[in-house]
Amino acid sequence: MTAPLTGQVAWITGGGSGIGLAGAIELVKAGAHVVISGRNAATNASALAALKAVGSAEALLLDVADKHAVKAAVQQILDQHGRIDILVTSAGTNATQRNFDVVTPEAWDDVVAINLSGLFYCVHAVLPAMRQQQSGLIINVSSWAGLYASKLTGPAYNATKRAVLALTESINMEECTNGIRATSLLPGEVATPILNKRPVPPSAEQRERMVQGEDMGQAILFVAQMPARTCINELIISPTFNRFYTGGLETPPKR
Repeated sequence: MTAPLTGQVAWITGGGSGIGLAGAIELVKAGAHVVISGRNAATNASALAALKAVGSAEALLLDVADKHAVKAAVQQILDQHGRIDILVTSAGTNATQRNFDVVTPEAWDDVVAINLSGLFYCVHAVLPAMRQQQSGLIINVSSWAGLYASKLTGPAYNATKRAVLALTESINMEECTNGIRATSLLPGEVATPILNKRPVPPSAEQRERMVQGEDMGQAILFVAQMPARTCINELIISPTFNRFYTGGLETPPKR
């Protein structure tokens, strides 16, 4: 038995494209009012037009690595809607030159600032309102790399995505008595724009065999519609043709 989302307010970071946008579309269709945020105004505008075609949505220009801007964004959502029922932290990045022999400290800092610190800032900012409501769902987008470190994804991505698992479990340990639950989503290869940052971007044929954005949207909806009494701690999703199993992954080029 699923819970209806009508009347709920969802905030999705990185909601202008990829997994974030796919989740936003499904939540809007299910009746939630969705606020997407992202760093690119044009991407936000395009996504918002798609969302408004099917339901109620708005967009905020936001860099999650800016803790003061995150706090202000949460306050804006609360001032306008009075609550935040669902947070989906989908904002993420990776360095193109990502392995130890080529990654720079600056690139490391950028990945950590968005994938880990930015995620923490968003969670930290919504928790007081969720505690007051005595309810809330937080869906943190981790990665297959959060469980299975890979040379393909590189040390910064591997480290931050594994840290997301610990952060999510910390939420559940500390906030379950407040009616707050958190889920780590761990997708394998998903055909989204972040693949273009790889040292060797996958071909169109390879992307067709991957998990698609809409598949992840359905996963986010599934978690969001579970009864409030139930917490899905981790949800691992991979392509049936899993190149991490078949050995078909490209090797990052050397310098």
